Amino acid sequence: MGTFFQGIQGILVILIMIALGYELTRRGWFDKKMSKLIARLVTQVALPAYMISTITNDFTSKELLNLLPNLRFPVLSMLILFAISFLAVKIFAVPERHSGLFKSMFCNSNTVFIGLPVNLALFGEQSLPYVLVFYMANTTFFWTLGVYLIQRDGDLHEKMSLKQTLGKIFSPPLLGFMIGVVLVLLHVKLPVFLMSDLNYIGGLTIPLSMIFIGIAIHQAGLRKIRLEKDNIGVLIGRFVAAPAIMTLLVLPTPMPLLMKEVFILQSAMPVMTNAPVVSELYHADSDYAAVMVTETTLLSLIEIPILMVLI
Repeated sequence: MGTFFQGIQGILVILIMIALGYELTRRGWFDKKMSKLIARLVTQVALPAYMISTITNDFTSKELLNLLPNLRFPVLSMLILFAISFLAVKIFAVPERHSGLFKSMFCNSNTVFIGLPVNLALFGEQSLPYVLVFYMANTTFFWTLGVYLIQRDGDLHEKMSLKQTLGKIFSPPLLGFMIGVVLVLLHVKLPVFLMSDLNYIGGLTIPLSMIFIGIAIHQAGLRKIRLEKDNIGVLIGRFVAAPAIMTLLVLPTPMPLLMKEVFILQSAMPVMTNAPVVSELYHADSDYAAVMVTETTLLSLIEIPILMVLI
């Protein structure tokens, strides 16, 4: 029961900040332009600073080198989910107009806006390197195969160049992670004043991420939530198939228990918030993507405490 209540308290920390974002949006404080600004502030400024400050403060070169081989577990789990998604399309009678989007959402999870704050709330900063390993695999998978699948649903004439794709994969958060790793491996110490700045700026990451989710839920509209076959298929992929596959992959291994718990939780996170944006870019079914982001985000608040007890 202690684990269950720990999970509940971690979710309540997150839920209060999400509710704040939702309520302030309802009162007219935030609009779509502001939500985009907050998303950019988190991903391009706060999160990279958080990566650098935390990694350089809390980890040794030996610890980081031991992490990289474990990248194979999230990669393998996503490939298995991708294979299963073809069968899921048939089982849940997914309409052809968003079958590619369905497969992308079935495989990829929200490892930053939800995954990072949830893991930090539940496990503390010692979970960060494991969160980042999963993030590396997830972001690469989404911006390559995931985007290709969404593109097939919409306008095939709208292409994303190799330069754009690499820019998405090597995003500011990932570059912040890489810079932090290089600094640790080279035993470079940043000046105290610069580390203080990185700590303060990085501290914006979690509250702004949660406020952004609250804004996104309000903008998507709770009235659009429905439980049709293709919606249920994504829910099963995110909250049943993904954590089950990851559990089967990591349980027999000698990796630390905390890494197993983080990988399982990360695999069960909601649909990526980028899915509606990419869908709109390629003229795919962006409304379906927005609804699934909302549904999976809300249901994750119930699923995560239950998962904490099971693992």
